[in-house]
Amino acid sequence: MNTDSNVIDGLDRLLERARRNTLGDILARTSDRMPDKFALAYRDKRLNYEELDDLVNQTAIAFRQRGMKKGDMITVMSKNSLDFVIVNFALARIGAVMIPINYMLTKEDVAFIIKHAGACGLIASEEYAKVLDQASIGQGISFRYLMDIEEGEMPDESLDDWTILRDVRLEQPTDFVDCDLSDETLAHVLYTSGTESKPKGVMLTHKSIVSEYVSCIVDGHMDEKDVLIHALPMYHSAQLHCFLGPSIYLGSSGIILDGASPEVILRTIEKEGATQLFCPPTVWIALLRHPEFDTRDLSTLEKCYYGAAIMPREILKELSERLPNAKFWNFYGQTEVAPLATALQPEDQLRKLGSAGKPTLNMQTKIVDEQDQEVPRGEVGEIVHRTPHAMKGYLFDPEKTAEAFRGGWFHSGDLGVMDEEGFITIIDRKKDMINTGGVNVSSREVEETIYQLDGVSEVAVIGIPDKYWIEAVTAIIVPKEGAHLTEEAVVDYCRSVLSKFKVPKYVAFADSLPKNPSGKVLKRELRDEYEGLGEE
Repeated sequence: MNTDSNVIDGLDRLLERARRNTLGDILARTSDRMPDKFALAYRDKRLNYEELDDLVNQTAIAFRQRGMKKGDMITVMSKNSLDFVIVNFALARIGAVMIPINYMLTKEDVAFIIKHAGACGLIASEEYAKVLDQASIGQGISFRYLMDIEEGEMPDESLDDWTILRDVRLEQPTDFVDCDLSDETLAHVLYTSGTESKPKGVMLTHKSIVSEYVSCIVDGHMDEKDVLIHALPMYHSAQLHCFLGPSIYLGSSGIILDGASPEVILRTIEKEGATQLFCPPTVWIALLRHPEFDTRDLSTLEKCYYGAAIMPREILKELSERLPNAKFWNFYGQTEVAPLATALQPEDQLRKLGSAGKPTLNMQTKIVDEQDQEVPRGEVGEIVHRTPHAMKGYLFDPEKTAEAFRGGWFHSGDLGVMDEEGFITIIDRKKDMINTGGVNVSSREVEETIYQLDGVSEVAVIGIPDKYWIEAVTAIIVPKEGAHLTEEAVVDYCRSVLSKFKVPKYVAFADSLPKNPSGKVLKRELRDEYEGLGEE
């Protein structure tokens, strides 16, 4: 029997719509299930799920009326806020692509992202609007929206070209915005530093993100009764995709903070009866050392998560003793897998201290050699994954995408070892990244900057253990003969051209750098030699 192709196409679209599971869909379902449930609080505002969903629909309708459409690349630059969350889901509803930008980047870094992505829209809080304006000169930007402007507030007069987001959604209907999307529609592009000096755009589809939410929920033992604190930056995939997104999926309640102030976090735990908190080790250490840690009621805190670095043994033991009701999880991964790959469970924290745990629910992981053959348990190799979490590729870079997915596995670039029980320990970063305070820094980018200084013969940039930063960016420099370089001069120059978090915390001078027979600098030897530099 012959069936009209138009009928088949129409049926395919109906089936696709009925079976779809996008970011916009998960919020709609949560709103339908529990409309009156407390969803999010920020400063003096509190929203239930119906109110949150209504604001998302109003914002999406306003965007679409003004010409924003599926596939448009939209940069978002702001600290944590309700509007950040609303914009995230509104863009998802109309199929536009959200590009959250690290607000600590320099204007030059931001300009690269806007140009590389071909962004046609800017959405920002007032404090970052001018940075985006300057960074986007000549890029033909169609949309400019100011977030977080309250009624009665007057934005800077120099921002006349910007539209106040609150004003354009104010009178819009709250009908669900339904667009022609699929699970494989691009949702986010997150820029992440690699070993190259320029960042790469990680393309995450709705399927990548939502499947990662499921792994977070199951392996992080999350449920709808949780009360979360969102303190870490939402531009980063950890807070955005491991905690905010899963909490909306489940229908949990969240408290949004402007930043990770230890004092504010501790007071919020007590005030809101928070049960769940994610921080990198640096912030957990800051919380422990704050004078209010022992004066605040933290007894409700039950689920504590860390990531980006291994928690020092003594800190973990102290946290366990001083938060007796809490259990701890270590989440490991990277942006390219949205970003969760493995989890170390509470019962294994001390038994397997230093481990990244086991692969999560939707993750298949193995350790391979240089020929991409799986190595025996206990041997070091590269960590590779197969997972629906995985990115769709690097934006406009098929060569690097093909390299990352060779053999049908995503190659993490991290070196690790898997023990007989299946627990993975990270040995080194094959891509030579430095994770300082939970933020990735490309050592090569810092090295290339320092090489521009007169008097530098050779330089190697490494991460060394640090009580606060966990890893501190450290430059080991071999000066040219007769040159008179100082630590102050090196740091001052780096500050003039690099984002603040990329500037070396320590600078040391050497007569030579250790190398292998092929001339490659042996950074592991440097790390061993300068390990105690931060303690001097």
